[in-house]
Amino acid sequence: MNTNSSKLLVIDDEPIVRESIVAYLEDSGFAITQAENGEEGIQVFKEEHPDLVICDLRMPKLDGLGVLKTIRGISPNTPVIVVSGAGVMSDVVTALRLGASDYLIKPIGDLEVLEHSINRSLINTQLLQDNQRYRENLEEAIQTLRNSLAELQADQKAGRQVQLKMLPQSPFATTDYVFAHHINPSLYLSGDFADYFPLGEHRFVFYLADVSGHGASSAFVTVLLKHMTMLFVEECEKQGRSEQASPAELLDYLNQGLISADLDKHVTMFCGILDTQCHQLTYSYGGHFPFPLFATPDTEYYLEGHGLPVGLFDDATYANTVMDLPMQFSLTIFSDGIIEVLPQERLKDKEAYLLSIISEGASTVGAIVQALGLDKMQDAPDDIALLVLARNMS
Repeated sequence: MNTNSSKLLVIDDEPIVRESIVAYLEDSGFAITQAENGEEGIQVFKEEHPDLVICDLRMPKLDGLGVLKTIRGISPNTPVIVVSGAGVMSDVVTALRLGASDYLIKPIGDLEVLEHSINRSLINTQLLQDNQRYRENLEEAIQTLRNSLAELQADQKAGRQVQLKMLPQSPFATTDYVFAHHINPSLYLSGDFADYFPLGEHRFVFYLADVSGHGASSAFVTVLLKHMTMLFVEECEKQGRSEQASPAELLDYLNQGLISADLDKHVTMFCGILDTQCHQLTYSYGGHFPFPLFATPDTEYYLEGHGLPVGLFDDATYANTVMDLPMQFSLTIFSDGIIEVLPQERLKDKEAYLLSIISEGASTVGAIVQALGLDKMQDAPDDIALLVLARNMS
């Protein structure tokens, strides 16, 4: 936010004080309107709708506390800085209780102190407004999706169509990279979800998500995830931050959104951002398991990492890992449902088996599905999802 382009209203009955404040703030780039008493100040406020008000406390006709009360009644979110030479503690307490954003004592020896208070108040107000808009959008989305959940539960077939329409095109190619996915639901609706979409000119976000539980309630959360990721992209584009956004930032955004939604659901996720210009992959873990498999023509291994599930812990933090990408590779991500259907008894043997499938040349979704028999599998105990990102692999 460029606070110096904001419109300010200065209300003070002392012309010398008022004019010195106005001159200083105009030199700092603010647009200034002014008034010489409280009643005039309220009239100017109604006409000009300033972003912030600076108001003297002791004035004839209508004092600063009266101005503060009136403005809070008209526009509760407009910050008001009270300035007074009295320095009476009860006035300070009353002004702050009435909602003043700051209280400064006359004479203000250094007007930079006032400018700092103005900038801080404007930024805090902007943050509160952004947070309020986010909550309103989220609450609206949650209510809409709650209504959708009732429809999903009443009509599973229609719900399946909703989920299928949310899924991205598979395969999807961009330059020499290809995304593809496959989902085997344990019920008609799936709590596993895969997605990939552009973020800026040459960056692509992708993730594999596994919602706790099964059926319609978990499928509902996949719809919410899709909605929140789109909100994240819109906010990044609006703020001109598409090139700086990271997978860890997206996981944190989703974590706070799911906790706010209070759906009693959490999600394990692997999230990445592919940069097709500098050929780099940035990824972050949100409690995802098993680890993704990374393979080149010469080697294959698990991309290990750690991170808490999304939607469980308010203080969860997520870390980014950056890696350069070779000319040929495949990145294969499974949901944990695959572990339950493999025939091996021990986890390390299951992991070795998955690695062997990749090492034997299964680098596409179709080849992996066929090698594991997912195309013929029925009545799986858990949802199974698969996402593959490949470069120059047949």
